[in-house]
Amino acid sequence: MGHGNQSSGKGVFEAVVLSNRRIGLTFYKLRLELSGAGAVAFSRFRPGQFAQLDATTAELPPADEIPEELADAAQRQILLRRPFSFTDVSKHGDKTTAELLYCVVGPATLRMTTLRPRSRVSIVGPLGSGFWLPEGKKKAFFVFGGMGTAPIQHLAKDMMEGELRSEIEIVAFAGAKTRWGLPFEKRADEMSEYLGFAIREFARYGIESRIATDDGSAGYHGLVTDCFLDWLKENKVDAKSSVIYSCGPEPMLATVAKIAKDRGIDCQVSMERRMACGTGLCQSCAVECRVQGSDQTTYKMCCRDGPVFDATEVVF
Repeated sequence: MGHGNQSSGKGVFEAVVLSNRRIGLTFYKLRLELSGAGAVAFSRFRPGQFAQLDATTAELPPADEIPEELADAAQRQILLRRPFSFTDVSKHGDKTTAELLYCVVGPATLRMTTLRPRSRVSIVGPLGSGFWLPEGKKKAFFVFGGMGTAPIQHLAKDMMEGELRSEIEIVAFAGAKTRWGLPFEKRADEMSEYLGFAIREFARYGIESRIATDDGSAGYHGLVTDCFLDWLKENKVDAKSSVIYSCGPEPMLATVAKIAKDRGIDCQVSMERRMACGTGLCQSCAVECRVQGSDQTTYKMCCRDGPVFDATEVVF
């Protein structure tokens, strides 16, 4: 299967909120439903693509519910849409539901916490290029950090049940600074497992998973890239039939890209940039890329040419 190119049929659509659940200290899952042309467009949404959500019409929470560190920022006017990846996209008859993960970090995501069932939001998408599955791959590694979990969760579902379905073995490596930075749903009876390695979002598909935290508060004590490297040293891996998918902070992506290059493993990285327009017009999300067959570099737009790139292409 070739590169996950942009879907046709992108546009501005109205989505209805089905639910908006808090799943952690600062993490929420927002479930949206699209009808008509929006349902058709988003039914083709590929893991790794994104959408731009308009949070300007959402209200601020009551003053006593606004975290102290966001009290000043909360008053700022929101001018631009915010980009989000989805953890899940499903078609049900003539409707499409899409679930996005968000973390409350500023005025827009703070307002999103007040969205209630039946609220309506404007959404632009599907945008960008998603992950793809190269021919002949039998093993996939997911290496991701923090909010990078969203498109990886979607990819896991697609590889197990969706369009990319194949007989492929997957091992997932999730990283965060502390256990509180892991955006997964947890029940009390799962806490002991969670503090070890099992992640329910991947276990449901039979995917083996590892957790790494910088402070050692859950799973492996150290960087997720070190956890991945240790696993590679302990297990025999056929480079040609393997592929790495990575999403998260850029230093992490740079390390994953180096690990992949050193071992001759194909690798795709989902880059993060501030994306104002989402269509390549504003030129604010440039990613420096190598020009094949030369020493020159060029700039590609993260929103239009990415956010998923072949790791060998990106200049970190």
